[in-house]
Amino acid sequence: METQTHPKLDPDSIKIIEARHHDPFSVLGRHPDGKLVKVRLYLPYAESVSFAGNEVEIPRLPGTDFFEYLAQPDELPRHYQLAWIDKNGGRHTDYDPYDFDVQFPEFDRYLFAEGKFWHAYRKMGAHLHTVDDVSGVLFSVWAPNAARVSVVGDFNRWDGRCHPMRNLGSSGLWELFIPGIPEGSLYKFEILNRESLQVLVKTDPYGRQFELRPNTSSIVVPDDRYQWQDRDWMEQRKEHDWLHEPMSVYEVHLGSWKHDSAGNYLDYRQLAEELVDYVKELGFTHIELLPVTEHPLDASWGYQTTGYFAPTSRFGTPDDFRYFIDHCHQNDIGVILDWVPAHFPKDDFALARFDGTPLYEHEDPRKGEHRDWGTLIYNYGRNEVKNFLLSSAIFWLEEFHLDGLRVDAVASMLYLDYSREDNEWIPNQYGGNENLEAIDFFRELNTVTHQQHPGTVMMAEESTAWPGVTRPTWVGGLGFSMKWNMGWMNDILEYMKEDPVHRKYHHDKLTFGMLYAFTENFTLPFSHDEVVHGKGSMVNKMPGDEWQRFANLRLLYTMMFTYPGKKLLFMGCEFGQGTQWNFNQSLDWYVLDYPHHQGVQTLLKDLNALYKKHPSLFKHDFDHQGFEWIDCHDAEQSVISYRRKADDEEIIVVLNFTPVVRHDYRIGVPAAGTYKEILNSDSGGYDGSNVTNGSAESDPIPWMNLPYSIGLTLPPLAGMILKLAGNSKPLKKTPSSTKSASS
Repeated sequence: METQTHPKLDPDSIKIIEARHHDPFSVLGRHPDGKLVKVRLYLPYAESVSFAGNEVEIPRLPGTDFFEYLAQPDELPRHYQLAWIDKNGGRHTDYDPYDFDVQFPEFDRYLFAEGKFWHAYRKMGAHLHTVDDVSGVLFSVWAPNAARVSVVGDFNRWDGRCHPMRNLGSSGLWELFIPGIPEGSLYKFEILNRESLQVLVKTDPYGRQFELRPNTSSIVVPDDRYQWQDRDWMEQRKEHDWLHEPMSVYEVHLGSWKHDSAGNYLDYRQLAEELVDYVKELGFTHIELLPVTEHPLDASWGYQTTGYFAPTSRFGTPDDFRYFIDHCHQNDIGVILDWVPAHFPKDDFALARFDGTPLYEHEDPRKGEHRDWGTLIYNYGRNEVKNFLLSSAIFWLEEFHLDGLRVDAVASMLYLDYSREDNEWIPNQYGGNENLEAIDFFRELNTVTHQQHPGTVMMAEESTAWPGVTRPTWVGGLGFSMKWNMGWMNDILEYMKEDPVHRKYHHDKLTFGMLYAFTENFTLPFSHDEVVHGKGSMVNKMPGDEWQRFANLRLLYTMMFTYPGKKLLFMGCEFGQGTQWNFNQSLDWYVLDYPHHQGVQTLLKDLNALYKKHPSLFKHDFDHQGFEWIDCHDAEQSVISYRRKADDEEIIVVLNFTPVVRHDYRIGVPAAGTYKEILNSDSGGYDGSNVTNGSAESDPIPWMNLPYSIGLTLPPLAGMILKLAGNSKPLKKTPSSTKSASS
């Protein structure tokens, strides 16, 4: 850029020319000049300028791109319009951006600085906006260490001299209302650092839509104009008692669930039809999406987020994503989003060193960097950063009607020494390894989301024994709705990998989880993390020949759906995909041509139906009254049995973890009568060996501290679910039981 010089130019004008003025409104626009009014413009690409409508030409300051006009106080309208011709002969008509007052309310600025502006996304970023009947776009950004911030875009040749922003003082906020910019315009923020004079070009942290990767510009989009059709769902959700309702979650990576015939992604609207139909047929109550927040790298699966307020453009527009969620709700399926407040990538165009300084990240790398992941850690003690994350959480629940968030990598936020050597972390003020700022953030996050959007759920991926993750904040807990039960998941998978002949030596892995099962509100997860990075698919974790591997998998799922806790299963696991997950390709749907895979899928469908039908399997997932061991000690034969209870309904579960058929295996039962087998994972319908009982009559033989007992034939590597005939109480017809759980 060639620097212009003029002997009459003052230092402020030179700063405007050199794009380093922090307050362009003090130089440009309309200002008193004695008894007259001076209009001052800086238009680097203008050949000539006049006032639109009266053709009064505005003189150029010789040798510069400044234009000045002296007017009588009443000569100009409330907002004057300019007509100008560029140096290529193009004609333009614009209002002067520097003729408009501050648009960001002072009270909102106060809330932002206090970290209490939970709906900051309504002001920050780019918004279609009207001032005194003049339409345009209002831009706002936080960059406290900038000497100058400009809006650059396809409307001003990406030139930072054209639209420098107004500084809003100690708040660190900058804003500019630019009239005439249309919806769909591309933009970024150009930032001049105050100390280093480094010029950075950054995407909007609050951007609502971005270009398709690898391009990174933000896109001006309207506020939500989508016509939602899910009013009934949203009203029922407010009163929904998710604690005591079924929740069976199908975890999905949208980019690899299924591709079209040409190998391309399905878009949000195609997924709304195909994925929802599939999930509904299988009986899941919820879909959980791996992050669809915008991200530059496909291989990150969405976990290296750069757009915390934008659904990825890979699958369509924000309204397309709204359609997807709306369609889920109209089909009684809830939607949970995987959300990543633990870290963010170092990409130059995004949040990293946003204004030339560590702004969103902590300045000290011992607190501000995940070296294992190559990412940066948020500074949770900074109000504006906390506000950014809280606002993002509220945004997804409010603007997209999501039914909950699964919060990723909670353990990495709770511990200052997470994945660090002794000399790589800083203790807190009390000398401990707890991240007190992150703890406060979690408590506020869960309090605010539950208050603002009752009926939604906040799920923690937390892998340690941190106490009270799902306990209320007022008793010292973190306030999450649920927590992934990583201990149970790891123990049970380690157990299932053992050859059945050795399982009797590892029986404690099968039963230990019940010692802590009710210390938190647990979800039982077989997630994407268990089928990548060389861990193999679920079916190929199982030992034995092909028949035994599939029998083991059916047995595992039978235990999962009858064990206390909500359920989560990653896509492909429901039909026993043979290869581990590959984010670059569709699931191996062709395997459903084979009976083994069909059997697993059919079993999952029946387990979901059984789970939702019987309150004993879900009503008391989080307290002792819903579970009782019949026998947890038969390590020698690798058999366990237990009761699931709710009100006057009871389910009996017997699981045989060896490939041996056990005849006349006796278990205790609580009452006399006929016990009917309502599911058997060895059924021929699931491609099992079809060793079934049908029903069993009780004997007046006390057994296992119960007054009666029954003799059963236990099928090999299989689970049986039994119910006392006639001991069935109809479900009450309430809004929450006539629809799938909505979180």
